[in-house]
Amino acid sequence: MSLYESLVLIHIFSAIIGMGPGFVLTRVTKSAKTLAELRHGYQVKRQLHYFVMVGGTLLLVTGLWMGALNPTLFQQGWYVVSLILYLIALAMGPTVLKWYSTPIKHLLAGATGDTIPADYDRLAKRLYTVEYFENTIFIVIIILMITKPF
Repeated sequence: MSLYESLVLIHIFSAIIGMGPGFVLTRVTKSAKTLAELRHGYQVKRQLHYFVMVGGTLLLVTGLWMGALNPTLFQQGWYVVSLILYLIALAMGPTVLKWYSTPIKHLLAGATGDTIPADYDRLAKRLYTVEYFENTIFIVIIILMITKPF
């Protein structure tokens, strides 16, 4: 197996490890009915996020490394568009997603009892919208990687 083929293999496993859990992060907290379930959901989400970070970083590294070994990839529209979309999605984590999740963390930290605070639904709806948008970006990237349409 060549270095390039090894990178492709690592790249595919990285996509599974990094993107797979990302698709379920929203669902983990969306079904919570009590404050305890919601807090537990966010703890699970935080644990799954480690897989997203490691797999996502490895995905970027292997993708760029493949491009370095095969520079014609940078002339392929699907590769360039995928890379741009991936960088946008990557930048959303510490910016937009953090911006929408921070008020939720503060709300849950100050909540008492077992009833989910009334403001949570409004805040979560905005966070979920951004998470769904990011998942859509990842789906487009996966489609581009598989079909290589241009």
